[in-house]
Amino acid sequence: MHNCPLCQSLDTEHYFADKRRAYLQCQQCALVFVNPEQRLDAKQEKAHYDLHENDPNDAGYRGFLSRVADPILTRIEPHSHGLDFGCGPGPALSLMLQEQGHTMSLYDIYYHSDTEVLQKTYDFITATEVIEHLYEPNKVWQQWLNLVKPGGWIGLMTKMVKDVEAFAAWHYKNDPTHVVFFSRATFHFLAERDQLELEFIGNDVILLRKAQ
Repeated sequence: MHNCPLCQSLDTEHYFADKRRAYLQCQQCALVFVNPEQRLDAKQEKAHYDLHENDPNDAGYRGFLSRVADPILTRIEPHSHGLDFGCGPGPALSLMLQEQGHTMSLYDIYYHSDTEVLQKTYDFITATEVIEHLYEPNKVWQQWLNLVKPGGWIGLMTKMVKDVEAFAAWHYKNDPTHVVFFSRATFHFLAERDQLELEFIGNDVILLRKAQ
């Protein structure tokens, strides 16, 4: 049995399997994750990402991203400095936040790989449709906690697990680059463990605030 890639617990159990992959669930933090032996390698993963077309000028895409941008904008101070983590090749969210007077830095393992931005601290971090792709979510989560200043915000967008019945019919799990699946219970676990304020907005936006 594989240990949880988020909280490192050894208490994991079979959750679901289909013809593509097997999924396990952590009994401590409730994370659902793909059997690590069935994940894509880096070359296959990037080839899949290269198919994405996220145009910063596309009104529909901007509307999608506004679901996380709007609540972040109401909570941060004017002229804040943010990091868009996992921004992809067309960093539309950072452009939207810059248009509102904020300074943005970018990081993406494949498209904006300058690690100097990971040596600074930020008033807020955004990661939209990122967290479900992480092979080492524990490492990245700790990185985010170190990157955000006390009192700062982490704004996430990801679809969340509900139950096994819904998971079985869930298209979201079929993307071969989606390897970890969070639930509200998972975020509650992280918020309590790491002393973060937690807010859910709609079905797929999660805001966390680091203690002052």
